[in-house]
Amino acid sequence: MPSADTSPAAKGHDARRLFASQASLHKLEIFCMVCDLQSVTRVAERLRIAQPVVSAHLRFLEDKVGAKLFERSGRRLVLTREGARVEAWARDIVTRTRELERELALSGDGEAGSAVVSASMTVASYVLPPMFAAFRRTLREGGITVQVSNPQLVTASVRDGSCDFGLCILDPRHDVDGLSVEKLWTEQLVLVVAADSTLVGDSADAETIASLPFISSPRQQVRRELEEDALYAHGIRHREVILEFGHPEAMKQAVRHHAGAAFVLESCVRDELARGLLRQVATPGLDLPVPVFLIYKRGKAFSRFQSRLMDFVRQAAGDGRLPVFASPSPL
Repeated sequence: MPSADTSPAAKGHDARRLFASQASLHKLEIFCMVCDLQSVTRVAERLRIAQPVVSAHLRFLEDKVGAKLFERSGRRLVLTREGARVEAWARDIVTRTRELERELALSGDGEAGSAVVSASMTVASYVLPPMFAAFRRTLREGGITVQVSNPQLVTASVRDGSCDFGLCILDPRHDVDGLSVEKLWTEQLVLVVAADSTLVGDSADAETIASLPFISSPRQQVRRELEEDALYAHGIRHREVILEFGHPEAMKQAVRHHAGAAFVLESCVRDELARGLLRQVATPGLDLPVPVFLIYKRGKAFSRFQSRLMDFVRQAAGDGRLPVFASPSPL
């Protein structure tokens, strides 16, 4: 009878198998959430569970690994070197499990299929509704779910497998490691005021723009950072932002009520300009392009329905300009 392998390598393999078998997906998801939020308290609040429960899950993982996963830096929890290695493994397990669950769920859909798309606010609110409506007119079976989020969470959703692909603007400094990124189209930030505003005439140079009261998005939003970077590049380094809103609809309403001027993406303001509710101010020499990207995880297997939807999006943006879809005649 062959003797059992008691080598260190074998023991290490057995330990890893034991660890993997006892580390439930739920524990790994909580661990990854602590990595993201850097706080047991914030994770407990988000999940609506007691803090000791979160701490117990972390202690369990540390006991199984045999190493400390976090250390405190002020009020934040930061990963140790061993913790970073465990995080990479945990995220891979969580992502692959979610993808498998979704793919198995889709396998029963037959030819119809379905897709989950994560998109930043302006893209999801103003570009995708007519685009996906047009897609449904070409393929009447199947379902599409659009998750509206910010660019950071779009890429996070792509990474963790909770969506099939993402459509969003991106900060050039954004971490896209492990993701495929395709530039789809570029639209402009345009300067708008109320239709009867006396703040500014039909055209504004850099000096005039710098003197206007502005409505913008909060500083932590990618759209605001792109706006600030573009203005800075054109010599506009200081301006007065009097109101900040997290959604373009609120920004437009404030402009309509004469609170000030705003730079907004052209896709979100086309209807108001056409109906005379807002007025666009020309900005000669001031070019404020904002590219929109298709993002998906490298190596991901797409269903036929998902591939057709992605190809439709690519074709709609084939010339690199903002896609425009005419409203169909009523039935």
